[in-house]
Amino acid sequence: MPTTHTLIISSLLSAAALCAPLHVFAADEKDKENKPANEQVIVPQVDRRNVKVPKFPSKDFELGLFTGTYATESFGSSSVSGVRLGYHITEDFFVEGAYGRTKVSDENYRQILPGGIFPSGSETLTYYNVSIGWNALPGEIFIWRNTAKASALYLIAGIGNTKFLEQRKQTINYGVGSRVLFADWFALQIDVRDHMFTYDLLGRRKSTHNPEFTLGATFFF
Repeated sequence: MPTTHTLIISSLLSAAALCAPLHVFAADEKDKENKPANEQVIVPQVDRRNVKVPKFPSKDFELGLFTGTYATESFGSSSVSGVRLGYHITEDFFVEGAYGRTKVSDENYRQILPGGIFPSGSETLTYYNVSIGWNALPGEIFIWRNTAKASALYLIAGIGNTKFLEQRKQTINYGVGSRVLFADWFALQIDVRDHMFTYDLLGRRKSTHNPEFTLGATFFF
C-alpha cells in the first residue's frame, strides 16, 4: 500500500499538471491583449513617385463675331457686324470690349429735302466700347428632350465712343443678353443693347437712343 507521503506527492504532481495548460492559456490571452489589433504583419516597401499634375486651360478668355441690326435714331435700321473680346473675371462677372460697324442711309430725308443730308446717300457709323457684365441667371436650357446645355442670362453696361458724321461722341451702352454653351470652347449668344450718344444734326444738338439686336458666335480659350 502506498504511504501517506507517496499520496501527497502524487496529488501535487496531478495539480501541477492541471495548472500548466491554464497558465499557458493565460499567457496567450495576455499576449493578444498587448498586441495591437491593426498591426500589419508585412510592411510594403513602396517607392514614392513625383507625379506632375497636368495644367488644363482655364478658358477664361473669349473671342466672338456678331451680326444683326442697328437702328440709328432718325435714320432707320441697317445691318451691323463686329467683333468682341472678353475676359471672365469670376463665374458671375466678366468684362468685354466690342467694335461694331454699320451703314446709315438718309433715304427718309431725301424724300423731304432735295439732295438729302449725306453727300453720298449713306455714311459709315462705327463704335467701340468696354463693358462689364453680370451673369444674373446661370442655368441650363434643354435643346432636345434629353439634351441640356449650360446657359446664362446676363446684364451688361459700359462706355465707349461712336464716330458718325465726322463726329466722335462719348457713348453709353446697356442691355441684356443670353448665352448658350454647346461645348467648353464654343457658345452662341443673343444681345439687345441701347447705344446712347449726342450729336449735331442740321444745326441742332440731339440726344439719341440707338437700339441694337445681334446674334453672335463666341470661342473660349
